[in-house]
Amino acid sequence: MQQASMGLIGLGVMGQNLALNLLDHDASLAIYNRNQKNTQEFITGEAKDKIVIACYSYQELVSSLVSPRKILLMITAGSPVDSVIEELLPLLDDGDIIIDGGNSHYPDTVRRTQTLKEKGILFVGAGISGGEEGARFGPAIMPGGNAAAWPEVKQCLQSIAAQVNGEPCCQWIGEGGAGHYVKMVHNGIEYGDMQLIAEAYQFMHEGLGLDYGQMKWVFSQWNKGVLSSYLIEITADIMGTKDEDGEPLLEKILDTAGQKGTGLWTAVSALEQGVPLTLIGEAVYARQLSALKTSRIKTSKLYPPKKAFRFEGKYMDATLAALRDGLYAAKIISYTQGFMLMQNASNKYGWNLDYGNIALTWRGGCIIRSAFLDNIKQAYDKNPQLENLLMDEFFINAINSALSGWRKTVQEGVGRAISMPAFASALNFFDAYTSKRTSANLLQAQRDYFGAHTYERVDQPRGEFFHTQWIQK
Repeated sequence: MQQASMGLIGLGVMGQNLALNLLDHDASLAIYNRNQKNTQEFITGEAKDKIVIACYSYQELVSSLVSPRKILLMITAGSPVDSVIEELLPLLDDGDIIIDGGNSHYPDTVRRTQTLKEKGILFVGAGISGGEEGARFGPAIMPGGNAAAWPEVKQCLQSIAAQVNGEPCCQWIGEGGAGHYVKMVHNGIEYGDMQLIAEAYQFMHEGLGLDYGQMKWVFSQWNKGVLSSYLIEITADIMGTKDEDGEPLLEKILDTAGQKGTGLWTAVSALEQGVPLTLIGEAVYARQLSALKTSRIKTSKLYPPKKAFRFEGKYMDATLAALRDGLYAAKIISYTQGFMLMQNASNKYGWNLDYGNIALTWRGGCIIRSAFLDNIKQAYDKNPQLENLLMDEFFINAINSALSGWRKTVQEGVGRAISMPAFASALNFFDAYTSKRTSANLLQAQRDYFGAHTYERVDQPRGEFFHTQWIQK
């Protein structure tokens, strides 16, 4: 009986494209999909003449695999993953490997890794980024889970990952839920990047009165410099796309943003750990606010209309340069906060994350791939114990160069009634994080006043707490 090197369950868009990617890299596949029609269409369509074994039961799939069996799950996250694992377990042997390539929540991956370890099965939770195109031609892959599985799956996963300068965008992340956690933070940064770009678009369109052709040119120019990234590149393409009537397609798209939950998970994790992930939190809130379309239409009629301004010449050039600088600086803050969260989680869960490796993994294939990920990798290569990206020389110089434009952009946005929560929250974070003294002393005084929560004093050793009888009787 013919046997395959890997099994794949789930032939949705991502599953099919990963299957084709695997087949391009000399893997032989046994595939299963609960809808048999999808299986038939796949093996008679794009996978025709490939080494693919179509299976119509889990028993048939498992029997079709060489040992140790490796089964990649590309199915909906949550309870469906647990259900499939439960059905597979009686059919597997010690040392067999299950890889979850979906957007699973990392606590589920922690649980599954431990539960399956106790049953002799190796579990890998692999975050996969890059969408349909990435899955087909090379995604970024963030594997974690049971480290004993890595030598068995390393060659296969690295072969299908994106490559940058000959290095695969797939590195072992860490034990337990580390891989899916890093993918979650990746998605949170993605939320932040997208919100920042959306705010820059609104600033240009409503605040400066630029048309879509002009905005396409601006984003195309930005993509040639420090802002070079996948998201800037596709934004330029979007600006140039017209509907069937010749009008800009973007004007026809309803301004209510969807989300699948990973950005929310990132913000919740930050709140639970006490990490100030302000920009990503604002990006999540912005999507939630966008969904209040009916209410927004009503309230827009209750207040003065917002006016578009149009400027020419040197003022326009200077304003766009400031906007570019602000976008770059705020983007640095987005990544800074994301790495702060991963550092905190690594300490909390004992993952010993390699931040240079994570930056390497994100340089190609994934949605947030951008030029300055090389600079992040270099920062952590120089100092693996780097406390914060804002303490690295490259980013110190980058922020200092962009700071004036960043401030001007936020000021202009407020003055022109352009909502820029991500730009502003990033700047507020920077100002607070780089302040020797903040207003929190008053907060502590207030807490002690109404709740006797005590406070520390600047003229006494840290760790000694004091209480004042604020009300004199």
